[in-house]
Amino acid sequence: MLFEEAGVPALGTPEDAVQRDPGASYERAATLPLVTDEVERAVIAAQLGRPSRADSAVAHRCTYGLPTSIRVEPRLRDGTPFPTTFWLTCPLVKKHVGTLEADQVMAGINQRLQTDDGFAAAYEAAAQRYVAFRDQLGEPLPGGPRAGGAEGHVKCIHTHAGHTLATNDNVVGHETLDRVLPVACPAPCVDLDTVLDEWGPGGTEVHP
Repeated sequence: MLFEEAGVPALGTPEDAVQRDPGASYERAATLPLVTDEVERAVIAAQLGRPSRADSAVAHRCTYGLPTSIRVEPRLRDGTPFPTTFWLTCPLVKKHVGTLEADQVMAGINQRLQTDDGFAAAYEAAAQRYVAFRDQLGEPLPGGPRAGGAEGHVKCIHTHAGHTLATNDNVVGHETLDRVLPVACPAPCVDLDTVLDEWGPGGTEVHP
């Protein structure tokens, strides 16, 4: 796998390239090292399709060892508050989640949050754990903003899927992944032989 020393195992097979990790937790996510490797920085930039604006750690990997979810510092490098601690990077999973959003799946989730007290309570508890974890990474953000929606309302299921892959928490993320996985991926989404030329120093700059 790529970057084996980072401590996050690669999971899956080409036929089921992204799988939930039973070992994922807030405790493990808190200990992950920030990415300093030039290739890994370039891989993340290539997956995002733009230079990275924040320091991050890889919280979940696919079968090829590539990042699928990253833990992002609560402030960008320029100091701007950034409430989304876990960011989905896998292009294939993002595509499938985008299809769910286009199919109005969020409307059904929001309706369930209004009618299913147990589901709503579990969502609220996960949101509180999310903010508490983010506050451990740095100074609490002004207003204590959530990520991916407000109380009783979801507005971005990409965020919740990334949260679940990173920590195995969040009922909305699990609901989303239940609809997306398995995903078949016959080859890595990033060409490691060219990624530095395109996204590293001398290519598209990925540093502040």
